[in-house]
Amino acid sequence: MTSATPFLTAIVEADLALMTENLKKLVSAGHPILHAAADHLFGAGGKRLRPAVVLLASRATMPDQNLTAYHRSLAEITEMIHTASLVHDDVLDESEVRRGIATVHSSFGNRVAVLAGDFLFAQSSWYLANLNNLEVVKLLSRVIMDLAEGEILQGLNRFDIISIDAYLEKTYYKTASLIANSAKSAALLSGAPEPVAQDLYNYGRNLGLAFQIIDDIFDFTASAEVLGKPVGSDLKSGNLTAPVLFALEDYPQLEKFILREFAQEGDLEQTLSLVKNSRGLQRARDLAVHFAHTAVENLAQLPASVSRQALINLTEHVINRSS
Repeated sequence: MTSATPFLTAIVEADLALMTENLKKLVSAGHPILHAAADHLFGAGGKRLRPAVVLLASRATMPDQNLTAYHRSLAEITEMIHTASLVHDDVLDESEVRRGIATVHSSFGNRVAVLAGDFLFAQSSWYLANLNNLEVVKLLSRVIMDLAEGEILQGLNRFDIISIDAYLEKTYYKTASLIANSAKSAALLSGAPEPVAQDLYNYGRNLGLAFQIIDDIFDFTASAEVLGKPVGSDLKSGNLTAPVLFALEDYPQLEKFILREFAQEGDLEQTLSLVKNSRGLQRARDLAVHFAHTAVENLAQLPASVSRQALINLTEHVINRSS
């Protein structure tokens, strides 16, 4: 299994491996098709960024740095919610592959994919209720609403020239909300004071925004092999991200290509070229760096520990990763 980053190995690699095995068992118990889908979803590994943040935040806020069963369950719930959202996103986007691996709907069909995503959301809600912490239940329930709202915003705003603020709002809903609220939940399960829990919420929010902005840059700079999908896929689908929105300030003529939805031959290729030649990619990276540095500042009041340092290091990894 691939962990969130190489330097996390000694701290939470074993925890993440245990989490993955538990997820396979939890999800696959009901039906052979779900078993196959679960093995497909959780057997392929992945970055595991979100549960890694949960586990590190949990250890960083526990006096003895040890995890409770509730912390481990929260990490599993977080990954379930994230995976459910990806399954549904792939159906909506008609994606055949994700990071080089066939999507659930391309392997099992749309019906199974939708039901698998629904099942994961339902199961995450069940395990969430069993944490016996009303505040955490509220936080993670809000995340599921945010994911739906983010998907709706993205669908309604296809090929719309939106503001950077509107882009960041959508990015919060689709990516940062889960990281922020699960990090805060980890602190609450540790019995940490509200200010500490809020600091971890802010850390997760800023880390999540930085992570997604870098992902959006990769849509223009990474190879199809690294992306696991064609270069410019988000752009072609009408999802306008930070690099494009910044590039529009340098090249206003991009607007005509976007508004006609790249209908004419060469529109998409010209847009990709102009974005790469603009300041859009660098300005997007600068924005991601800003959020990453702010995330580090959010940890200033957390007691020094190996886990706290790993959370700090994680912000650098998010900015400097190659995929």
